[in-house]
Amino acid sequence: MESKKHYSECILKRHADNPIITPADIPGAYAVFNPGQTMFGDQTVLILPVAHNAGHHSEFGQDITAHVAMSRDGVHFDINPEPLFLRSDEGAIGKVREQCIDFRVTCIEGTYYIVHPGCGEWGTLGILAKTEDFVEFENIDIISLPDNRVPCLFPEKINGQYYRLDRPYRVAPNDFHDFGHIWLSSSPDLIHWGRFRPLLKPGFSHWNTTKIGPTPPLKTPRGWLVIIHGVTRSCTGHRYSIGAMLLDLEDPEKIIGLTQSAILMPYEPYEFNGVVPNSVFPPGAVADWEKDEIRVYHGTADTCVGLASGSVRDLVDLCIQEYR
Repeated sequence: MESKKHYSECILKRHADNPIITPADIPGAYAVFNPGQTMFGDQTVLILPVAHNAGHHSEFGQDITAHVAMSRDGVHFDINPEPLFLRSDEGAIGKVREQCIDFRVTCIEGTYYIVHPGCGEWGTLGILAKTEDFVEFENIDIISLPDNRVPCLFPEKINGQYYRLDRPYRVAPNDFHDFGHIWLSSSPDLIHWGRFRPLLKPGFSHWNTTKIGPTPPLKTPRGWLVIIHGVTRSCTGHRYSIGAMLLDLEDPEKIIGLTQSAILMPYEPYEFNGVVPNSVFPPGAVADWEKDEIRVYHGTADTCVGLASGSVRDLVDLCIQEYR
């Protein structure tokens, strides 16, 4: 009997040059991690959170800044030393201060919308920003109440409405961040959101017993493909892994595929050793159905950037095969 073709550990392959971006690539940095990602013409664009060593951050006046990296081959990146984004002293919107981390990027009709966290005494929430050229950056508004860290926008309207995936959560004792579920909501204008619907809870497999979180959906002919992260914990702490789900194109409230297996788990030394050990964390993905390729740029131990790639068709097949 022929063995099954699809094994989760074969879907995404680590690039031979991993980690492809390290703190050594940016003077004075001790971490570069969790990049927002998209295509800009024929170039791959990453928005890199960069954590600076004490004493060096005074050049920008801040300890974490966001920098644009561009690449024509998707592996070797030119990093702009000037930040795209700096945290405002007064607050991005009202009294809420933004964070230069965990950017989720979605292109809608030629405008690149970027959601990033706001934080502080008001809790953790999502701030919507935009750019058209990755040179100018504009905060638009707060689009979620605490605690909803980074809503992820769909790249087009569905039945006349904008949609997004939410990840509200509550922080349990000992900072375990339990109750990290994925929800769905819609909006007429990207600012006012409602019709909130629960979508998926953690605990459907061994690699996501504590919480899960979404990334911006990718449109394929067979459904909306969403790369997700999952967290589980043990006596040694948390482990962050990567999986995927598939949503119906016309009704994104309907899950039609879900990986029971993780498609990437931390195994390599650079994924174990760093600021947040034992973690691979995806803020998004870049997919090309015609080339049958998906690339997932992910944080490794919150210290470096790794690249894992594979067949987008095989990943969609795996979501459907493993869904139950």
